[in-house]
Amino acid sequence: MGGLAAWCVAEGWTVTGSDHAVYPPMSDQLRGLGITLSEGSDLTQLQPRPDLVVIGNALSRGHPVVEAVLDQGIPFLSGPALWGQLTRDRIVLAVSGTHGKTTTSSLLAHILDVAGLNPGFLIGGVPLNFGVSARQGTGPVVVEADEYDTAFFDKRSKFLHYHPDVFGINNLEFDHADIFPDLAAIERQFQHGLRVVPGQGHVVARTQEAAIERVLAAGCWSTLVRVGMETDYQFAIDGDVICDQRTGQRVGWVMRGQHNAANAELAVAMAVAAGVARATAFTALGSFQGVARRLNCLGVAGEVTVWDDFAHHPTAIALTLAAVREVAGPAPVTAVIELRSNTMKAGVHAEALPGAVQLADVVHWVVPEAAPLLATSLADQSRQRHVWHDLEALISRLSDASAGHLVFMSNGGFGGIQERVFNNLKSAQHSGL
Repeated sequence: MGGLAAWCVAEGWTVTGSDHAVYPPMSDQLRGLGITLSEGSDLTQLQPRPDLVVIGNALSRGHPVVEAVLDQGIPFLSGPALWGQLTRDRIVLAVSGTHGKTTTSSLLAHILDVAGLNPGFLIGGVPLNFGVSARQGTGPVVVEADEYDTAFFDKRSKFLHYHPDVFGINNLEFDHADIFPDLAAIERQFQHGLRVVPGQGHVVARTQEAAIERVLAAGCWSTLVRVGMETDYQFAIDGDVICDQRTGQRVGWVMRGQHNAANAELAVAMAVAAGVARATAFTALGSFQGVARRLNCLGVAGEVTVWDDFAHHPTAIALTLAAVREVAGPAPVTAVIELRSNTMKAGVHAEALPGAVQLADVVHWVVPEAAPLLATSLADQSRQRHVWHDLEALISRLSDASAGHLVFMSNGGFGGIQERVFNNLKSAQHSGL
């Protein structure tokens, strides 16, 4: 929604917005664009009467603003529907999958930009090469294609509004247990997504994933391009270098972990489907700077390296820790993980979480007090697995770290704990403590 708001400003509209929690980096970007932000459910945001209200999928019937919009007859749309309308005449490249959408979308937009295509994009994060999460551009448009539902009045996946010409599927696992009963329900949304890709368009899909194979088996009417193992798009990591195993091309890059090589496979293949030369697309990986809050190194304080990442699904947590372990070697790795999503709080992945953190020496789980069974299942003092409800107490504990790698993972603001701990560690270093 933040990126869409920025896009609407570029359209020349006057934009305001509200949320229950507005936090950086998106809040800083939006205020920089002159967008007035408010927190909560203040009905004064509907004064004067707006021409259009864009309602996010976090709001439902009973919310004061929703009820006022309906009662006053103010025109309203979902965010995905509006963006679909704004881009109806553009070539759209949609990046989907359970993990890696933001990084892959950012990679793809960067590749298209290096190729001189001046892409537009709408991404759920801030690519560091651009410094913004959305821009109009004049060429093809890249969109992060989320499978979550659209709005309280439209329960289809968001990407069904995006009319993609190139539809990428990077991976597919069960998530969003608050709206999907099982993986089959998510697969049906992807099957519907394939039905709206033109026959002259492209579907770029990872191979050797059972869920993706089931989606494709239900019908694909577009040119199909495969990425991953035993395909023409298989990349490997060699230290700080990424290698194209088919062409032998190698470039240095700043990303870490084999999961980011997989993200690059999809981005390069989608760019080639849009007409970019393969060598140009691959070379562009070398100048990609990363994405805010996607395994960013906040810095080093004394002998402690602090990382910040968005991982919140067991698979993503495991991949993030694998990437950090590659850098850390034998040095101790401490993971600090907020179980914030509805799926996590419901305990859907409780059995998978202990295995996801095997590469961490110490784990601090931040669990809502309303999930006591989840807290009990994760605590294991003998294996250095701790459960916290009090962020202030955890900050105090972490601020005593003396060595190793400290990795924060959350799909929210995490109460600013990352920066606070890092600043405390730096202050302790400077004071000689």
